[in-house]
Amino acid sequence: MTLHLAVALTGDSFDAGHWTDQVRLADQLGLDLVTFDDTFGRHGPDAVLVAARVAPLTRHVGLVPVATTTHTEPFHLSTALATLDHISRGRAGWQVRVSADPASFSLLGRREVLEPTALIAEAGEVIEVVRRLWDSWEDDAIIKDVATGRFIDRDKLHYIAYAGEHFAVKGPSIVPRPPQGQPVVAALAHGPRVWENLDADLFFVPLEDARAIPSKKVFADVPVADADLVQEWWASSGVDGFRFPLDDISEISDLVDELRRRGLFQPSTKPTLRDRLGLPAAVNRYAREASVA
Repeated sequence: MTLHLAVALTGDSFDAGHWTDQVRLADQLGLDLVTFDDTFGRHGPDAVLVAARVAPLTRHVGLVPVATTTHTEPFHLSTALATLDHISRGRAGWQVRVSADPASFSLLGRREVLEPTALIAEAGEVIEVVRRLWDSWEDDAIIKDVATGRFIDRDKLHYIAYAGEHFAVKGPSIVPRPPQGQPVVAALAHGPRVWENLDADLFFVPLEDARAIPSKKVFADVPVADADLVQEWWASSGVDGFRFPLDDISEISDLVDELRRRGLFQPSTKPTLRDRLGLPAAVNRYAREASVA
Protein backbone atom coordinates (compact mmCIF):
# COMPACT_ATOMS: atom_id res chain seq x y z
CA MET A 1 0.00 0.00 0.00
CA THR A 2 1.36 3.39 -0.98
CA LEU A 3 0.72 6.69 0.72
CA HIS A 4 -1.60 9.16 -1.04
CA LEU A 5 -0.66 12.83 -1.14
CA ALA A 6 -2.81 15.88 -1.78
CA VAL A 7 -2.60 19.65 -1.53
CA ALA A 8 -5.31 22.13 -0.53
CA LEU A 9 -4.58 25.21 -2.61
CA THR A 10 -5.62 28.16 -0.48
CA GLY A 11 -4.62 31.11 -2.67
CA ASP A 12 -7.02 33.78 -3.93
CA SER A 13 -5.25 34.98 -7.08
CA PHE A 14 -7.24 35.93 -10.17
CA ASP A 15 -4.18 35.23 -12.33
CA ALA A 16 -4.91 32.12 -14.41
CA GLY A 17 -1.19 31.56 -14.88
CA HIS A 18 -0.71 31.19 -11.12
CA TRP A 19 -3.21 28.34 -10.93
CA THR A 20 -1.85 26.69 -14.05
CA ASP A 21 1.71 26.76 -12.70
CA GLN A 22 0.69 25.35 -9.34
CA VAL A 23 -1.40 22.47 -10.65
CA ARG A 24 1.15 21.59 -13.33
CA LEU A 25 3.71 21.26 -10.54
CA ALA A 26 1.31 18.99 -8.64
CA ASP A 27 1.04 16.94 -11.83
CA GLN A 28 4.81 16.71 -12.17
CA LEU A 29 5.24 15.64 -8.54
CA GLY A 30 2.68 12.88 -9.02
CA LEU A 31 0.30 14.13 -6.34
CA ASP A 32 -3.01 12.29 -6.25
CA LEU A 33 -5.24 15.34 -6.06
CA VAL A 34 -5.49 19.06 -5.52
CA THR A 35 -8.42 20.76 -3.83
CA PHE A 36 -9.37 24.35 -4.62
CA ASP A 37 -10.77 26.37 -1.74
CA ASP A 38 -13.90 28.48 -2.05
CA THR A 39 -16.57 30.09 0.14
CA PHE A 40 -19.34 32.61 -0.40
CA GLY A 41 -18.11 36.16 0.04
CA ARG A 42 -14.47 35.14 -0.33
CA HIS A 43 -12.02 37.19 -2.37
CA GLY A 44 -10.91 34.88 -5.13
CA PRO A 45 -12.07 33.05 -8.25
CA ASP A 46 -14.76 30.38 -8.44
CA ALA A 47 -13.15 27.04 -7.57
CA VAL A 48 -15.06 24.95 -10.13
CA LEU A 49 -14.08 27.36 -12.91
CA VAL A 50 -10.43 27.31 -11.81
CA ALA A 51 -10.44 23.50 -11.95
CA ALA A 52 -11.99 23.63 -15.41
CA ARG A 53 -9.31 26.10 -16.54
CA VAL A 54 -6.40 23.88 -15.51
CA ALA A 55 -7.98 20.55 -16.53
CA PRO A 56 -6.87 20.54 -20.20
CA LEU A 57 -3.36 21.60 -19.17
CA THR A 58 -2.74 18.68 -16.80
CA ARG A 59 -2.74 14.93 -17.29
CA HIS A 60 -2.76 12.99 -14.05
CA VAL A 61 -3.61 14.91 -10.88
CA GLY A 62 -7.16 14.82 -9.53
CA LEU A 63 -9.03 18.15 -9.51
CA VAL A 64 -11.37 18.65 -6.55
CA PRO A 65 -12.99 22.09 -6.22
CA VAL A 66 -15.00 23.18 -3.21
CA ALA A 67 -18.64 23.95 -4.02
CA THR A 68 -21.22 24.83 -1.43
CA THR A 69 -24.53 23.01 -1.16
CA THR A 70 -26.19 25.77 0.85
CA HIS A 71 -26.92 28.27 -1.89
CA THR A 72 -26.35 26.27 -5.08
CA GLU A 73 -28.96 24.23 -6.91
CA PRO A 74 -28.02 20.53 -7.15
CA PHE A 75 -28.90 20.45 -10.85
CA HIS A 76 -26.31 23.15 -11.54
CA LEU A 77 -23.72 21.41 -9.38
CA SER A 78 -24.24 18.11 -11.17
CA THR A 79 -23.79 19.59 -14.64
CA ALA A 80 -20.74 21.68 -13.71
CA LEU A 81 -18.97 18.75 -12.07
CA ALA A 82 -19.93 16.31 -14.81
CA THR A 83 -18.49 18.76 -17.34
CA LEU A 84 -15.28 18.99 -15.29
CA ASP A 85 -15.03 15.21 -15.32
CA HIS A 86 -15.42 15.15 -19.11
CA ILE A 87 -12.79 17.79 -19.82
CA SER A 88 -10.34 16.26 -17.32
CA ARG A 89 -10.98 12.74 -18.68
CA GLY A 90 -12.09 11.30 -15.38
CA ARG A 91 -10.08 13.27 -12.83
CA ALA A 92 -12.85 15.35 -11.23
CA GLY A 93 -13.99 15.42 -7.66
CA TRP A 94 -16.11 17.67 -5.49
CA GLN A 95 -15.45 18.85 -1.94
CA VAL A 96 -18.83 19.47 -0.38
CA ARG A 97 -19.16 22.51 1.86
CA VAL A 98 -22.02 24.13 3.77
CA SER A 99 -22.28 27.83 4.53
CA ALA A 100 -23.46 28.92 7.96
CA ASP A 101 -22.49 32.55 7.43
CA PRO A 102 -25.56 34.79 7.98
CA ALA A 103 -24.12 37.31 5.51
CA SER A 104 -24.38 34.79 2.67
CA PHE A 105 -28.04 34.14 3.46
CA SER A 106 -28.66 37.88 3.56
CA LEU A 107 -26.77 38.36 0.30
CA LEU A 108 -28.97 35.91 -1.54
CA GLY A 109 -32.16 36.82 0.34
CA ARG A 110 -33.79 33.44 -0.11
CA ARG A 111 -34.56 32.16 3.39
CA GLU A 112 -33.72 32.17 7.07
CA VAL A 113 -30.31 31.05 8.32
CA LEU A 114 -30.20 27.29 8.87
CA GLU A 115 -28.69 25.61 11.92
CA PRO A 116 -25.68 23.31 11.38
CA THR A 117 -27.74 20.11 11.65
CA ALA A 118 -30.16 21.37 9.01
CA LEU A 119 -27.31 22.51 6.78
CA ILE A 120 -25.77 19.04 6.87
CA ALA A 121 -29.13 17.40 6.22
CA GLU A 122 -29.60 19.66 3.21
CA ALA A 123 -26.09 18.82 2.01
CA GLY A 124 -26.96 15.14 2.25
CA GLU A 125 -29.95 15.71 -0.02
CA VAL A 126 -27.85 17.67 -2.51
CA ILE A 127 -25.32 14.83 -2.72
CA GLU A 128 -28.11 12.33 -3.30
CA VAL A 129 -29.68 14.45 -6.07
CA VAL A 130 -26.32 15.08 -7.75
CA ARG A 131 -25.44 11.38 -7.66
CA ARG A 132 -28.82 10.47 -9.18
CA LEU A 133 -28.39 13.04 -11.95
CA TRP A 134 -24.94 11.64 -12.78
CA ASP A 135 -26.62 8.25 -13.19
CA SER A 136 -29.55 9.59 -15.22
CA TRP A 137 -27.67 8.92 -18.48
CA GLU A 138 -26.49 5.38 -19.03
CA ASP A 139 -22.95 5.01 -20.37
CA ASP A 140 -24.13 4.03 -23.85
CA ALA A 141 -27.02 6.52 -24.14
CA ILE A 142 -25.39 8.34 -27.07
CA ILE A 143 -25.75 6.17 -30.19
CA LYS A 144 -25.23 8.62 -33.11
CA ASP A 145 -27.23 6.42 -35.48
CA VAL A 146 -27.03 8.23 -38.82
CA ALA A 147 -29.31 5.80 -40.60
CA THR A 148 -32.24 6.47 -38.30
CA GLY A 149 -31.30 10.02 -37.34
CA ARG A 150 -31.23 9.07 -33.65
CA PHE A 151 -28.52 10.72 -31.57
CA ILE A 152 -29.66 9.42 -28.18
CA ASP A 153 -31.34 6.23 -27.11
CA ARG A 154 -34.22 7.66 -25.08
CA ASP A 155 -34.58 4.43 -23.15
CA LYS A 156 -31.09 5.05 -21.73
CA LEU A 157 -32.10 8.37 -20.13
CA HIS A 158 -33.91 8.28 -16.81
CA TYR A 159 -36.06 10.64 -14.78
CA ILE A 160 -34.70 10.69 -11.25
CA ALA A 161 -38.04 11.94 -9.83
CA TYR A 162 -36.50 13.02 -6.55
CA ALA A 163 -38.73 14.66 -3.94
CA GLY A 164 -37.19 15.44 -0.56
CA GLU A 165 -37.49 17.97 2.22
CA HIS A 166 -35.40 20.60 0.46
CA PHE A 167 -35.54 19.75 -3.27
CA ALA A 168 -37.74 18.25 -5.94
CA VAL A 169 -35.85 17.39 -9.12
CA LYS A 170 -37.23 15.52 -12.08
CA GLY A 171 -34.20 15.20 -14.35
CA PRO A 172 -32.61 13.76 -16.37
CA SER A 173 -29.36 15.72 -16.51
CA ILE A 174 -28.49 17.80 -19.57
CA VAL A 175 -24.89 16.47 -19.52
CA PRO A 176 -24.00 12.86 -20.41
CA ARG A 177 -22.82 10.58 -17.62
CA PRO A 178 -19.31 11.52 -16.41
CA PRO A 179 -16.38 9.32 -17.48
CA GLN A 180 -15.98 8.09 -13.87
CA GLY A 181 -19.69 7.47 -13.61
CA GLN A 182 -19.53 9.19 -10.24
CA PRO A 183 -16.82 11.83 -9.70
CA VAL A 184 -15.23 11.53 -6.27
CA VAL A 185 -17.28 13.22 -3.54
CA ALA A 186 -15.21 14.52 -0.62
CA ALA A 187 -16.01 16.43 2.55
CA LEU A 188 -14.20 18.11 5.41
CA ALA A 189 -15.24 16.34 8.60
CA HIS A 190 -14.51 17.68 12.08
CA GLY A 191 -16.88 15.32 13.82
CA PRO A 192 -19.23 12.34 13.40
CA ARG A 193 -22.18 14.55 12.47
CA VAL A 194 -20.56 15.01 9.05
CA TRP A 195 -19.17 11.55 8.29
CA GLU A 196 -22.28 9.79 9.58
CA ASN A 197 -24.68 11.84 7.46
CA LEU A 198 -22.92 12.61 4.18
CA ASP A 199 -22.50 10.02 1.44
CA ALA A 200 -18.92 10.98 0.58
CA ASP A 201 -16.19 8.78 -0.86
CA LEU A 202 -13.36 10.64 0.87
CA PHE A 203 -13.12 12.60 4.10
CA PHE A 204 -10.52 15.19 5.08
CA VAL A 205 -10.09 15.11 8.85
CA PRO A 206 -7.78 16.38 11.58
CA LEU A 207 -5.04 13.88 12.34
CA GLU A 208 -6.52 13.06 15.75
CA ASP A 209 -9.81 11.92 14.14
CA ALA A 210 -8.19 9.71 11.52
CA ARG A 211 -9.19 6.38 13.06
CA ALA A 212 -12.83 7.37 13.59
CA ILE A 213 -13.99 6.61 10.02
CA PRO A 214 -12.96 3.02 9.31
CA SER A 215 -15.12 2.34 6.25
CA LYS A 216 -14.16 5.35 4.11
CA LYS A 217 -11.09 6.79 2.48
CA VAL A 218 -9.51 9.26 4.89
CA PHE A 219 -6.88 11.94 4.32
CA ALA A 220 -5.54 13.77 7.36
CA ASP A 221 -5.02 17.52 7.05
CA VAL A 222 -1.54 18.33 8.33
CA PRO A 223 0.90 21.24 8.13
CA VAL A 224 4.06 20.81 6.05
CA ALA A 225 6.45 18.68 8.03
CA ASP A 226 9.68 16.71 7.27
CA ALA A 227 9.61 13.12 5.95
CA ASP A 228 10.27 11.63 9.39
CA LEU A 229 7.08 13.15 10.79
CA VAL A 230 5.00 12.11 7.78
CA GLN A 231 6.31 8.56 8.04
CA GLU A 232 5.57 8.49 11.78
CA TRP A 233 2.06 9.88 11.30
CA TRP A 234 1.26 7.39 8.55
CA ALA A 235 2.45 4.44 10.61
CA SER A 236 0.44 5.48 13.66
CA SER A 237 -2.75 7.00 12.24
CA GLY A 238 -4.02 4.44 9.75
CA VAL A 239 -4.96 7.13 7.21
CA ASP A 240 -4.91 6.62 3.46
CA GLY A 241 -3.10 9.86 2.81
CA PHE A 242 -2.27 13.41 3.83
CA ARG A 243 -3.38 16.79 2.55
CA PHE A 244 -1.17 19.85 2.98
CA PRO A 245 -2.68 23.38 2.94
CA LEU A 246 -0.43 25.51 0.73
CA ASP A 247 -0.27 28.62 -1.41
CA ASP A 248 2.82 27.32 -3.20
CA ILE A 249 3.20 23.61 -4.01
CA SER A 250 6.94 23.99 -4.48
CA GLU A 251 7.19 24.05 -0.67
CA ILE A 252 6.70 20.26 -0.59
CA SER A 253 8.82 19.31 -3.61
CA ASP A 254 11.70 18.09 -1.44
CA LEU A 255 9.32 16.26 0.89
CA VAL A 256 7.70 14.38 -2.00
CA ASP A 257 11.11 13.43 -3.40
CA GLU A 258 12.21 12.09 -0.01
CA LEU A 259 9.01 10.09 0.47
CA ARG A 260 9.56 8.55 -2.94
CA ARG A 261 13.16 7.72 -2.07
CA ARG A 262 11.97 5.93 1.07
CA GLY A 263 9.42 3.95 -0.93
CA LEU A 264 6.48 5.47 0.95
CA PHE A 265 4.98 7.32 -2.00
CA GLN A 266 4.68 6.07 -5.54
CA PRO A 267 2.82 8.22 -8.09
CA SER A 268 -0.12 6.34 -9.53
CA THR A 269 -0.42 5.53 -13.22
CA LYS A 270 -4.19 5.06 -12.98
CA PRO A 271 -6.11 7.27 -15.42
CA THR A 272 -9.04 8.33 -13.23
CA LEU A 273 -9.26 9.77 -9.74
CA ARG A 274 -11.51 6.93 -8.56
CA ASP A 275 -8.91 4.43 -9.73
CA ARG A 276 -6.08 6.38 -8.11
CA LEU A 277 -7.85 6.26 -4.76
CA GLY A 278 -8.80 2.61 -5.09
CA LEU A 279 -12.53 3.34 -5.11
CA PRO A 280 -14.86 0.77 -6.68
CA ALA A 281 -16.36 1.30 -10.12
CA ALA A 282 -19.51 3.40 -9.98
CA VAL A 283 -22.50 1.23 -10.94
CA ASN A 284 -25.37 3.11 -12.61
CA ARG A 285 -28.40 2.56 -10.39
CA TYR A 286 -30.89 3.12 -13.21
CA ALA A 287 -29.19 0.75 -15.62
CA ARG A 288 -29.20 -1.87 -12.86
CA GLU A 289 -32.90 -1.27 -12.16
CA ALA A 290 -33.72 -1.54 -15.86
CA SER A 291 -31.85 -4.83 -16.20
CA VAL A 292 -33.69 -6.29 -13.20
CA ALA A 293 -37.05 -5.15 -14.57
